Amino acid sequence: MDLLLAAKAAAMGILEGLTEFLPISSTGHLIILASLLHFGGPKATLFEVVIQSGAMLAVVWAYRERFLGLASGGSWPLLVNLAVAFLPAAVLGLLFGSAIKRHLFAPVPVALAFIVGGFVILWAERRVHAARVATVDRMTWLDAFKIGCAQCLALIPGTSRAGATIIGGLLVGLSRPAATEFSFFLAVPMLLGASAHELIKGRALLSAGDAGWMAIGLITAFVSALLVIRWLLRYVSHHDFKAFAWYRIAFGLVVLLTAFTGIVHWDAD
Repeated sequence: MDLLLAAKAAAMGILEGLTEFLPISSTGHLIILASLLHFGGPKATLFEVVIQSGAMLAVVWAYRERFLGLASGGSWPLLVNLAVAFLPAAVLGLLFGSAIKRHLFAPVPVALAFIVGGFVILWAERRVHAARVATVDRMTWLDAFKIGCAQCLALIPGTSRAGATIIGGLLVGLSRPAATEFSFFLAVPMLLGASAHELIKGRALLSAGDAGWMAIGLITAFVSALLVIRWLLRYVSHHDFKAFAWYRIAFGLVVLLTAFTGIVHWDAD
């Protein structure tokens, strides 16, 4: 196995797991890191799907009892809410996903989305009031639909799927733990749908020689995502999301500064 390729795979997997469920955009971070590592091309795109699957499996493992309940039909309201929230972004993704990838999957557009998203989080935190929905089991289908519409913003790379759904949930009236948990659950059908779609399209690109470094990415993404899931639920019980907003703004400004001064020659590949 190419050790340099394995190291790149591990770095990308760890970054995916650390950022997928935080409101800071995993896709945006992966685009930035891939540009720095010169890790691009169609096979790299498929690799990102693999590591997203690793993060998704971390959610399934962390909430395995809940997902077993869903599979056995023991929690129909939650299953319906997940289906309702999944549909808006799924439909828009199928319609506009290719165009978005052509024009916005590059470091500078991502940096701009980081900054705008940071200010949106700061604005939303000033509008959040006492929660009326304490747990995901108390949500209505209308709550789920509104969160699903908010998730559509995450089709823009750098916006953050987790950020859109968590902040959307807070604005709808969910408690911080409930909004965060629903964001975790909603990641599974979204990532599963996106992964299946991309893997079917690009399956001819893969060979047996790719199994090793792709497995490294999947495992590192799984482990780091599992750690973040457990930490984030504790964090939101006592903190708001302003720290993530300021991080987004600072990170985006650094990328823009280095791009326009030529310190770093960013590229889309």
